[in-house]
Amino acid sequence: MHVEVDGLQPGREYFYRFKVGPEISRVGRTKTAPAPGAPTSALAFAFASCQHYEEGYYAPYAHMAREDLDLVVHLGDYIYEGNVVSPVGREHAGTEPMTLAQYRARHAQYKGDENLRTAHAAFPWIVTWDDHEVDNNWAGEDQDPDAVSREAFLARRAAAFQAYYEHLPLRTAQRPVGPDMLLYRRAAFGDLAEFNVLDTRQFRSDQVSCRPENSTDGYCAAALDPGRTILGDEQERWLQAGLRATRAKWNVLANQVVFAERMEANGVAGGGDSWDGYVADRRALVDLFAGAGGRAPSNPVVLTGDIHNNRIFDLKEDFSEPSSKTVGTEFVGTSISTGGDAPRLRNGGQWTTIYGDQTGVNPHQRFYDTHRGYVRCTLTQAEWRTDFRGIETTQSPTSPISTVASFVVEDGRPGAQRA
Repeated sequence: MHVEVDGLQPGREYFYRFKVGPEISRVGRTKTAPAPGAPTSALAFAFASCQHYEEGYYAPYAHMAREDLDLVVHLGDYIYEGNVVSPVGREHAGTEPMTLAQYRARHAQYKGDENLRTAHAAFPWIVTWDDHEVDNNWAGEDQDPDAVSREAFLARRAAAFQAYYEHLPLRTAQRPVGPDMLLYRRAAFGDLAEFNVLDTRQFRSDQVSCRPENSTDGYCAAALDPGRTILGDEQERWLQAGLRATRAKWNVLANQVVFAERMEANGVAGGGDSWDGYVADRRALVDLFAGAGGRAPSNPVVLTGDIHNNRIFDLKEDFSEPSSKTVGTEFVGTSISTGGDAPRLRNGGQWTTIYGDQTGVNPHQRFYDTHRGYVRCTLTQAEWRTDFRGIETTQSPTSPISTVASFVVEDGRPGAQRA
């Protein structure tokens, strides 16, 4: 059941609960946004992603629930469809979901986690999906057409969409119709911040694989095809129009996969799942951030999940030229639990934290860290502060947490600086 309450006052807390027959829920807290365009001095939120149930406990959510936040943004992989050998004994119930009943059961199992429920009860959430809410690396209407028909995949997608809608805080506007769901949308917080919530799955061209011998100027030749899209034409027009019209101080893309260029060690980019495989769509946004063809949006910031580690990228006007203008900032958040403690165990019991580029081929990367946890962001009219919050281990639901690193972006000065 989804309840949309109108008549609420802007910028204030509300408390609620549900009653069904004799059952009464715990008390939940939410907070409404300031009125559109209203002078707003501060906003605090956390963003998170990637919470494989079998790979670890959700200790980050226990700590998040104690924060003083206005909202939580979840960037995808809320559930996982695939099974792994659990290092903590948390096993998925049942086989990989294909039907509506199976997806409902998978969501219900995830919601059985006490820490996750506590974080939902503490804040309003803005959610978007990545791939594992349906199937690994799905793209558009076809998923491995050699193994499953388009019709069979769309039936699976419809089941996954319906269960996702049912179990997450989404409005009637997002209610799916079969295998289609309008997930991209916009949320404004006074004059301080505007969130553009993206869907980089439903409308994208299929991913390409790449080898050095198939590359052009360091990119997979296919990735440079101007006809390839990660957003689809309609969503791209909506996004560009909003970014040109916005008057918000901070303009946020709540996005799933890495936006910045990431060259591999072999000097090639463009393969796989990220925006590197969709160069034309990224180029259009980078040009917009730079003010090409008109007024640039104020302080563009991209938020990203997916890759299970923390990173920061300067968004360059020309990624191939390190001295080119920085036009925005990307903060990549680590996983809640996906990947478990594997990076720590590989590193002799220590998580890895590096200021700068650990690859040697991406000078616009400013930070890299392997902790599990979430990212806390505090915005004012003058600056954006990002704190990377990391737990000690995914193998305990009460693992301690600390702030691994903090960075600041100043108003009108793209690029993150160490706080």
